Amino acid sequence: MMALDKKYLEIARKLDLDAKKDGEARDVLDSMLLQGDWSEVEKTIKGRNVIVFGCGPSLKEDVLKFKASAQASVFVTIAADGAAKALLEGGIVPDLVVTDLDGDINALIESSRLGAITIVHAHADNISRLKEVTPRLKGAVYGTTQVEPTEKMMNLGGFSDGDRAAYLAEHFKPRTIFLAGMDFGKVAGEYSGTYDPMKKTIKLSIGKRLLEELAGKTKTRVVNLTSGGENIKGTRRIGWDRPPSFKA
Repeated sequence: MMALDKKYLEIARKLDLDAKKDGEARDVLDSMLLQGDWSEVEKTIKGRNVIVFGCGPSLKEDVLKFKASAQASVFVTIAADGAAKALLEGGIVPDLVVTDLDGDINALIESSRLGAITIVHAHADNISRLKEVTPRLKGAVYGTTQVEPTEKMMNLGGFSDGDRAAYLAEHFKPRTIFLAGMDFGKVAGEYSGTYDPMKKTIKLSIGKRLLEELAGKTKTRVVNLTSGGENIKGTRRIGWDRPPSFKA
């Protein structure tokens, strides 16, 4: 058995997480998965410009600006959970959806039906949703865990859907990672789905810190396009008006 990651143990103490129950959730999802070969995900991301949409207050504005960009079609789009709904509302089908199933379930199912690859994250609090929703996802489905991985399921780092999506993208060696809808701060966006308000602020703080750690150690350039919110250390922040790195 692999020792639990120190970052996970630190987060578990802050949020009173149950590693044993996280393991049970992992096993439930593992038993439902058909995919264990991640080559499709690697092929989708490797060497490409990837944009990860979080669920911050800037999400809707960022989706509109992204859609208006002349270069939007050349990017791999990754929706963090509820961001899938905002993208669909903007007429964009995400290439990948990273979700612990807290967001709009209909949007997750529709994204999958339209061809999105869904990366489902298992943890102690979503076992019932894993059982209910995963069988309804018609496209490719992969699994992640925050405890020990299995032959099918990976632990790629990150914690909340947005930062976990960035960690997943970085693992598969994209050209550049762009961030959108990643405001952080103390205000959750309208697409954040169901959450505990008391814990949400802590999770946002953790997510920002993990993104800053990722940006500080990766060789992949990380660019923050979010229209509002806080700066993320280690990333370059630019506007949507003809950003210089918008190239295929």
